[in-house]
Amino acid sequence: MASHEPPQRGDYMSDPSLRAELHFVPINRDTIQERIYRQVADLILDGEVAPGQQVTIQRLTESFQVSATPVREALKRLAANGALTFVNGRAMGIPRIDQDRLDDLRAVRLEVESLAVTWAAERRTDAHLAAIRQEKHHLERAVADNDVSAYLRSNRAFHFAIYRASGSPTLVNIIENLWLQIGPYFNLLRESDNYASSNERHRAMWESIRARDAVAAREALAGDINGAYEIISRMLAS
Repeated sequence: MASHEPPQRGDYMSDPSLRAELHFVPINRDTIQERIYRQVADLILDGEVAPGQQVTIQRLTESFQVSATPVREALKRLAANGALTFVNGRAMGIPRIDQDRLDDLRAVRLEVESLAVTWAAERRTDAHLAAIRQEKHHLERAVADNDVSAYLRSNRAFHFAIYRASGSPTLVNIIENLWLQIGPYFNLLRESDNYASSNERHRAMWESIRARDAVAAREALAGDINGAYEIISRMLAS
């Protein structure tokens, strides 16, 4: 994927340099729409599609080697989940976010994700702990290497390793839909020191869940969500 300098705070929604190359894997035709949805959703969740960057139907049909119909259906599903919006008849992008929507997402995330970490602290198994520990290691390596793209991918993997430890697929699906709406805006944190400070809270979440301390786990999660919220909120206001 070609690298680009991050946009300035005032023009991150319109900078054409955000039109990065996206890499897709050709898929079989048995579950075309679902696989297209999954691959595009994963790119959004991992921060590969940034605010201001467009995803064209033509590019997706060429990359997936399919007709336009299943691509459109998958993108409509992502639009229904609030992850994408139509820019024109042939392209989609990340929806604009305003302060009211950011406030709403934070409030819901605090409630829903706090429940997930509570259940994770109560229900986690040794296998869950091993998975969480591995993703924590990847986060620490990304910070040490100053690799923001790797950090965004590992951040998602770490959080969802915890959420899966809750034992509730329904809860994990709800959280994924929330992350589809807020995840692209984690790109804006690259100009701050949030990644390093956030990793301190990640370590606290890991230690709390390992110790089955649900209260401490919720506190660490709230600090993580609020820390990102405050920075994004300031950028929206600037």
